[in-house]
Amino acid sequence: MNRKPIGTTASTGQICPESGVWRPIGEKETAPIAKGNRMPPYKGKAVTWKLIQHA
Repeated sequence: MNRKPIGTTASTGQICPESGVWRPIGEKETAPIAKGNRMPPYKGKAVTWKLIQHA
């Protein structure tokens, strides 16, 4: 299995490259996001998400 490394980033609107727990950079909240889904906005704003844990 070829996983993206912890620390991988993706911006709002991009396709999620790896299933796992993601956190908007600079924020405390996290969200589970599945590979293939679009990266969501955070509090109504476009953000850069960072992978912090694999699914």
